[in-house]
Amino acid sequence: MAGHSKWANIQHRKGRQDAARSKLFSKLAKEITVAAKMGDPDPEKNPRLRLAVKEAKSQSVPKDVIERAIKKSMGGDAENYDEIRYEGYGPNGVAVIVETMTDNKNRTASTVRSTFTKNGGNLGETGSVGFMFERKGEVVYPASAGDADDVMMAAIEAGAEDVESSEDGHTIYCADTDLNDVSNALESDLGESESTKLIWKPTTTTELGLEDMQKLMKLVDALEDDDDVQRVTTNFEATDEVMAQL
Repeated sequence: MAGHSKWANIQHRKGRQDAARSKLFSKLAKEITVAAKMGDPDPEKNPRLRLAVKEAKSQSVPKDVIERAIKKSMGGDAENYDEIRYEGYGPNGVAVIVETMTDNKNRTASTVRSTFTKNGGNLGETGSVGFMFERKGEVVYPASAGDADDVMMAAIEAGAEDVESSEDGHTIYCADTDLNDVSNALESDLGESESTKLIWKPTTTTELGLEDMQKLMKLVDALEDDDDVQRVTTNFEATDEVMAQL
């Protein structure tokens, strides 16, 4: 199974401690503030903000936290964040993309580089692994949303490109520029999604054994622990046997 569809299952099984959940809320709130500051503070008039709010709600971020993040964007004291993408390699040459939002480029670059080095990885140049991924929109629904055929039909009518269905649920992919329209159309047919966001979808994968998977998880956990890091994506692939042992 490819990593992009399995990573969430690993994190779910690991369980989220309160501190990790608080950090996730903080990162989602930062995305809301940046999206609102870059465009209109009304989600209905700002597609990026609408998607950020939708994703925050799907992760159970409280309504007052979302509203506070939007209000923060309208204040003169709101920080200015730069969005910077880092690319590198993890164990056994697995590709790693690190998306950050930072108010201090030097601090973030130093921390990301150090984290790669300490955890057996190598930070590369921009573009060093990006060619192994495509920018896509991803909408996730639980298995209860419908059977594979019904979801496939809804996805086709919504303008999506692909659907992956399993006993765990349905993952629908679309062009990155179509995510707002596709998610709106799907919501009309299937109801509220579990997750709606832009992702880096691997076009080629690297298979890892148990030892390398454990090393990769350690690297990703360390990267995600950095407040400047919004999202980490890899192109690992692992057998069900390896996944079961994690």
